[in-house]
Amino acid sequence: MKTILVTGGTGLVGSAIKQVVETSEKREDEQWVFIGSKDCDLENIEETRKLFDTVKPTHVIHLAAMVGGLFHNLAHNLKFFRKNMAINDNVLALCHEFDVVKCVSCLSTCIFPDKTTYPIDEKMVHLGPPHDSNFGYSYAKRMIDVLNKGYAQEHGRKYTSVIPCNVFGPHDNYNLQSGHVLPALIHKAYVAKRDDTSLEVFGSGKPLRQFIYSLDLARLFIRVVREYEDVEPIILSVGESDEVSIRDAVSAVVKAIDFTGNVEYDTSKADGQFKKTASNEKLLKLFPDFKFTPFDQAIQESVQWFVENYDSARK
Repeated sequence: MKTILVTGGTGLVGSAIKQVVETSEKREDEQWVFIGSKDCDLENIEETRKLFDTVKPTHVIHLAAMVGGLFHNLAHNLKFFRKNMAINDNVLALCHEFDVVKCVSCLSTCIFPDKTTYPIDEKMVHLGPPHDSNFGYSYAKRMIDVLNKGYAQEHGRKYTSVIPCNVFGPHDNYNLQSGHVLPALIHKAYVAKRDDTSLEVFGSGKPLRQFIYSLDLARLFIRVVREYEDVEPIILSVGESDEVSIRDAVSAVVKAIDFTGNVEYDTSKADGQFKKTASNEKLLKLFPDFKFTPFDQAIQESVQWFVENYDSARK
């Protein structure tokens, strides 16, 4: 019997994994335990030890992190670095202490060098500084890869990491100040439609992004836990041809929510990185049969979830 502990288990990706393992990917030899920030302060080593002693996991999916959008990162780089470093060090130390067979941590494409060639692949993580807008979060996430290699070298551990592109879907953080681009857009469009006002979008709309639906990412995460045996990270992303501009994403949200008012772009606001195109070649070699949900369909389902759960959604 495997006991799989999911930290950050009540958030966007954790909720998607919970939905998938309770339905299409359910297995009788797996017990899944999902914990959120209210269940344990992972910055505190003793609380984290108590959690591991109670759950006694054989496997861990480590999603817990302090996260936020561009403007939240710009204002709090030191806080993002220190909190995430503490969480990651504690979780991996306790994985080793409690003889966890495999830990799969979640990184982000923003960890890659700002000045680089495209598409980005798994070998390029440490080849230069990340974008200055979120260096605190990016360096803390990179250090998970350093810890994984250290535990492999000194203790023979199979701790690894995945690097998803921009994730969106039900149970996201829809906060207008700290949310990522798509959930913030969905919330803004909802309010603009409700109040019959213009939809204001920060930036020019020109930057390009790859977006992955949380339920697709959940299915890939589960496959990595069950089948991936390497310490080196693996990018979990849609293909390069599925990259869309922020303007395209706005159009998809506007269509899904049936907003007919004006859309205004505030070009005095920062755009962030223009592009961070990632290669999913390694993923497709491992799981060639995997099918991604079409972007417009995933946006439609995400918008529908937000509208139906507006009162209880994180915002």
